[in-house]
Amino acid sequence: MQHVLRAASQIVVGSAPIVIGSQAVLGSRNEDELPPEATRSIEADIAFFDDPDDAKADQIDGAIGGLSIFHEEFGFYGQGVSITTAVLPAGWRDRLIEIEIQGEPRVAYCLEPHDCVVSKLVADRQKDREFAAALIKAGIVDAPTVVERVRMLPSQVSDARRDAIVGWIGRQPAR
Repeated sequence: MQHVLRAASQIVVGSAPIVIGSQAVLGSRNEDELPPEATRSIEADIAFFDDPDDAKADQIDGAIGGLSIFHEEFGFYGQGVSITTAVLPAGWRDRLIEIEIQGEPRVAYCLEPHDCVVSKLVADRQKDREFAAALIKAGIVDAPTVVERVRMLPSQVSDARRDAIVGWIGRQPAR
């Protein structure tokens, strides 16, 4: 994670990168503390607050994105995305985890794990459900807190979808 954050901060100078995808959990846990489902992705979704036209996301894609020299050399890459890519619960910005970028006088941010899981459950892909289930089962996220955050989703997420997510969470074995 540090390598891709260092590269992103050197590509887009003056803006702190924010990891909003599944790899954001690496902002609060070491890789060896996480279940395999939480670290199998080879991409880090990187966004910026001050990127209204996604120009900074495009810079990330061009320099360290999929099929780039960076990707070929290191086996992982940074995917530039819009900050609006993830549907997140109210207050998520206040819960971001600040990461010092090693070797740089800069910081980056990662989603707090509960917020990350909620965004993945809204996306509702098989890999996202596997990711969320693994974090719940491992005790890395607390199911009641995830449910509370689901209730904090913006109105664009229907009550029926929220109820479906809460029902899914209730069927997961906890630690």
